[in-house]
Amino acid sequence: MKLKRSEHIAEELEQLVFQGKYEDGDRLDEVRLAEQFGVSRTPIREALQRLVMSGMAVQIPSRGVFIRQPGPVELVEMFETMAELEAACGRLAATRMSDAGLERLIEAHQRCEAAVEQEDAAAYYLENERFHQEIYLGATNSYLQREALKLQNRLKPYRRVQLRFRGRMGQSLAEHEAIIAALKAGDVERAESALRAHVNVQGERFQQLMAGLKS
Repeated sequence: MKLKRSEHIAEELEQLVFQGKYEDGDRLDEVRLAEQFGVSRTPIREALQRLVMSGMAVQIPSRGVFIRQPGPVELVEMFETMAELEAACGRLAATRMSDAGLERLIEAHQRCEAAVEQEDAAAYYLENERFHQEIYLGATNSYLQREALKLQNRLKPYRRVQLRFRGRMGQSLAEHEAIIAALKAGDVERAESALRAHVNVQGERFQQLMAGLKS
């Protein structure tokens, strides 16, 4: 799927934040950004709104859009919460997911495999999102689904940057296979455990993540 220009700009701004070009509290000036990217202010506004929606920036009335970066402790807490939400979705989906939902999950996984073969991290992340969203849907709990989607969107930049680590896409793919096997078997405990481990960022992986945000 081809990204819109505003989506490309939003992703480039995320990377600039990770590289330290923008810091917490910095204002994102529409005019300067339009000049920097060689576009009109319309795609810039759309890109800034994407950052606001993801939680990476905040919009203050009459003042503008400002970078909002979580600290290391908050980031760990967010990943811990995401892991528990996904574990809950997996636990419910193990007994509630329909055959059609399981088929869509497998198809998303197959598209992830194709992205790994092509070494296309952007395509992998897109299909990885769909993979997880099928599990949220399969839990058949609309409140849990909304909360999971909300935090998934908030963590999007940080989950995406993990894919830059050598071997991470292949490892993620193997973890997907374990998740699918647990869901197909209707194994509640295994599905819960596999999803929690898949999402949680601890120890060495968190150190890699923090290093990746500064690289």
